[in-house]
Amino acid sequence: MDIIKEILKDIPIPRMVKVRQNFHAPQLEDVADAVRKTLNETNVMAKISEGDSVAVAVGSRGLADLPVLVRETVREIKRAGGHPFIVPAMGSHGGATAEGQTDVLHQLGVTEGAVEAPIKSSMEVVKIGELPNGLPVYIDRNANEADKIVVINRIKPHTAFRGPVESGLMKMITIGLGKQKGAEAAHAFSFKYMAEHVPEMAKISLSKAPIIFGLASLENAYDKIAKIIAVPAEDLETAEPELLMEAKSLMPKIHFDEFDVLIVDELGKDISGDGMDPNITGNFATPYAAGGPDIKRTVVLGLTEKTHGNANGIGMADMTTKAAVDEIIWEKGYANALTSTVIEVIKLPMVLETKELAVKAAIKTCNAFDLNKVKAVRIKNTLDIGEIWISESLIEEAKQNSNLEIISDLQELVLD
Repeated sequence: MDIIKEILKDIPIPRMVKVRQNFHAPQLEDVADAVRKTLNETNVMAKISEGDSVAVAVGSRGLADLPVLVRETVREIKRAGGHPFIVPAMGSHGGATAEGQTDVLHQLGVTEGAVEAPIKSSMEVVKIGELPNGLPVYIDRNANEADKIVVINRIKPHTAFRGPVESGLMKMITIGLGKQKGAEAAHAFSFKYMAEHVPEMAKISLSKAPIIFGLASLENAYDKIAKIIAVPAEDLETAEPELLMEAKSLMPKIHFDEFDVLIVDELGKDISGDGMDPNITGNFATPYAAGGPDIKRTVVLGLTEKTHGNANGIGMADMTTKAAVDEIIWEKGYANALTSTVIEVIKLPMVLETKELAVKAAIKTCNAFDLNKVKAVRIKNTLDIGEIWISESLIEEAKQNSNLEIISDLQELVLD
């Protein structure tokens, strides 16, 4: 690596200031109370009869207050006379194993003790229908054998396609509850057709499986719950598109339309299904979704602890570090890629010996006219962008933006 160090030795690293990003961010003060209210005000609990077994589908995403959402739903089901149990609804995540999916729930705080219900984890599915084009529709066997099914998920924009229904309740019904086989079927024709296939496959599940309602959460730009609403199964098709539009209006973003280098401290499946949310970075793995800032180079410095070696999404970076690569457990990301058919996300970017070299490589190759005035932004991860770091050359632009507030003096960039 001596030749690399020699090539990069004179590349300047900019000084940076910390900036607070401001967003419109409504927030629920009492999440547990909000769950109880919506479950009772929407009358969905009336669909549960005394003695019913009720499967509560819970996914692999790091939803805000997920254990509270699940626990309060479980308690209300019990009050209605039902016998709830938890079913992992996460497609191929958790290494596509029953034990792995239980472990994912535990990492999210959804343990039997915390949510007051047993967990039944299995990769067994039953086929309950198919689309006219032959795509099969599957559902978790344990859930299908229950008297009733409830689905809990956050509504938000997807990372790989655009449509009236993206990431939310109907996608969880189709892909999450479909386990690995369901996820594989839904992705078989690529994300180009996902906007069409997800709702059509979900409608089959809704007509054949005992799904009674979904509990939807919307989060604000600071990853706090802004809204919780129970949606009866018969209203999902019309209600979810409206909730998606509302969720998009609450999404955070980096308040710069374009800059040269984005430095991301950590990437992980606990942050986004894509490791780092392309709605934030602008780096999409498919041509069927777009948005976010125009960035020349993206550097990923490490993996989160909770991702446990799953580096899905690292392929969307341009540079990373040897330390990050050494943590990768390849089969985890490969399982996701083989299921989704999107392999760009697990390819390796340029690997540098240190964080400093990785940042310098990004700066050198960003094609800025003056590398001493490079426009750089540093974030912890794509979930945590309430406070970010910006380079000296972006300060004047930041001062002109009422959504940005400079909260530190200029500092040297501390990396290794």
